Amino acid sequence: MSLITGVLYAVLIAYLGGWYTGQWQGNFSLLLFLMTVVTLVYWLAERYKFKPAREAAAAALLEQDHARRAQLAAKGITQVDGDVAVARERLLMQPWWLDWTAGLFPVICAVFLMRSFLFEPFKIPSGSMIPTLMVGDLILVNKYHYGVRLPVINKKIVANNDPQRGDVIVFRYPVNPSLDYIKRVVALPGDEVAYLNKQITVNGKPVVQTPLPEFYDPDSLRYALQYTEQLDGQPHRILVDKDRPPFIPPQAIEDYPFKENCRYSGEGVVCKVPAGHYFMMGDNRDNSQDSRFWGFVPDEYIVGKAFVIWMNFGDIKRIGFFH
Repeated sequence: MSLITGVLYAVLIAYLGGWYTGQWQGNFSLLLFLMTVVTLVYWLAERYKFKPAREAAAAALLEQDHARRAQLAAKGITQVDGDVAVARERLLMQPWWLDWTAGLFPVICAVFLMRSFLFEPFKIPSGSMIPTLMVGDLILVNKYHYGVRLPVINKKIVANNDPQRGDVIVFRYPVNPSLDYIKRVVALPGDEVAYLNKQITVNGKPVVQTPLPEFYDPDSLRYALQYTEQLDGQPHRILVDKDRPPFIPPQAIEDYPFKENCRYSGEGVVCKVPAGHYFMMGDNRDNSQDSRFWGFVPDEYIVGKAFVIWMNFGDIKRIGFFH
C-alpha cells in the first residue's frame, strides 16, 4: 500500500506541476472530488481493516506478555525485565501512507462540501469588472443562491433564486467551460437587449446612466469616463473609454449558439436572449470580453453569485460587500 500511495502522490505532484507551469488546464473541482473519493477509500480501509488489525496485534502482544509473566510468577519469579508498552505504541501507530490519506479525509471532505454547496473563493485576474472589482481582489461566491448543483457536472438538483439584472455572477466560460469568468447580468431570458453607442437598452427602455468624476486606473495609467448605472434599481459603477468605437470588430466575434438572435452594426449590437440563457457584460465596458463577443451564458454554466471581497493584499480597504 505504501508503494501505491507513493505513486498516487507522484501523479498528484506531476498534475499540479503541469498545471502550474501551463502544460495543461487543470480542473480544481474534479481534482478535489477525486481526492475526496481516494481519501475516503483509505479512511474506510483504516477504520474497518487496518486499525482493527493493529489493535488486534497490540492486544495479542499484551496477552502474550501477561501469559509469560504469569508463567514466571508461577515459578516464583516476580522480577521480569522488559516492557511491551513501547512495542504496543509502535504497533498502534498509523503508517505514513495512512496518515497522509485517511488522516486528511475529514479536512478534504469538509473543503469539498463547503466549496461545492456553500461558498467558493475566486481571485479577479483581469480588469474587465473595474471599477466594481479590481485586479487582485479575492472574492467569495455564494454557490447555493441560484440553487443546489451537483459538484463537477454542475447539474442543478434544487432550484432557488433566479439571476436578476445587475447580479455579479461567476460562470463557466462558454467558449472553454474549464475556465471561470465573472461578469454582470444585463439581460434575462426573453429580454431584447441593445448596446448601441455605449448605451444599454433593455426591452426598449434605456438604462439610466448618471455621470461621475473620471476614474483613474493606476494599472493602465489612464482616465476613463465613469457613470452610475441602474439595472432594475441596482446601482453600480461602469467605465467607458471615449476613444474606443462602439462597434464589435467582426474578427473578434465567436461563432456561438443562437448567434442568429443578434444583429451587429457600426453602432453596437442588439440581441434577443434565448430561454434558459443570460446576457453578461463587464463593468469596464470597452475592456471586457463578454456576451457581445461570445454570446449567451446557459443556466447550467452558472457557478454562483459573487457578493463580497474578503481580501486584497494590495489594498485592504477594499474588503467588504459590493453591488
